[in-house]
Amino acid sequence: MTEQPLIGILDGNTLEELARVICGDDNLLYRQGWELPEFLKRAGWNNVPRYDGEYRRDWILARLQEHRENPQAIQQSIMRLGDAREYLSEPALLPQVLTAVNAFLIHEGYRLECPGGRPRLVACDPAMSYPGSQAPVELRAAMTDIVSDTKMAALLQHRLDEAAVCYSNGAHVSAIIMLGSLLEGVLLTVILQRDPTLLGRTSPDFVTMENLIKICHDAGWLGADVERFSHALRRYRNFVHARAEYREAHTPDRDTLAICWPIVHAALNDLAKA
Repeated sequence: MTEQPLIGILDGNTLEELARVICGDDNLLYRQGWELPEFLKRAGWNNVPRYDGEYRRDWILARLQEHRENPQAIQQSIMRLGDAREYLSEPALLPQVLTAVNAFLIHEGYRLECPGGRPRLVACDPAMSYPGSQAPVELRAAMTDIVSDTKMAALLQHRLDEAAVCYSNGAHVSAIIMLGSLLEGVLLTVILQRDPTLLGRTSPDFVTMENLIKICHDAGWLGADVERFSHALRRYRNFVHARAEYREAHTPDRDTLAICWPIVHAALNDLAKA
């Protein structure tokens, strides 16, 4: 029995963005023209025509438009973008591709996820899209602007993406914990790559987030406002311990998360320009 596709007929602009991601660029997996038909075949398409040498994006967009009223084929192409087997030689690119896909797919009411390396498409409320797009503090920095180790940058970006998944599915406590973990990881990484001596005799494995915030502020990498509010996020991050949440007698909700997200954006912006 053929599984019914989740998605419906997508907007034309969505198809154009999908074509862009399939083709790839310097920040995503770049596919040469001759690789595009092979991608569609791996996605499960039948009778894929040969690449005829025209512009890559024009060719793939034409194929998508031909199948616009075939949601199953469109869904197959989206799912293949989230399949870890597409990135065996460059696994660090998968989180970046997921971010690029979800940036436009959310407006259609869907989200692409990749738990355990296998993709899944989930329905979600566009009103609960990635909160960064609505936050008072716009994120102006890429993770690679802050973290020089590309593997670590991808790992940290993945945590930011996972926080967005939690947000989109109403898991507010989990999203806040993930944001706190992300911020802690970024602060420690920045210290280690800029001036490890700032840790003194404290091992990187045992330094507290409270000290990381203080060190980065004292070094001039975090503004006073970011330092102050980062401590609030740190306290919520401690809710990873159920006992801490129990003592507070407060369960974070969507509004709490809407406060925490701009803190992370502001911290990343400060670190990028310091």
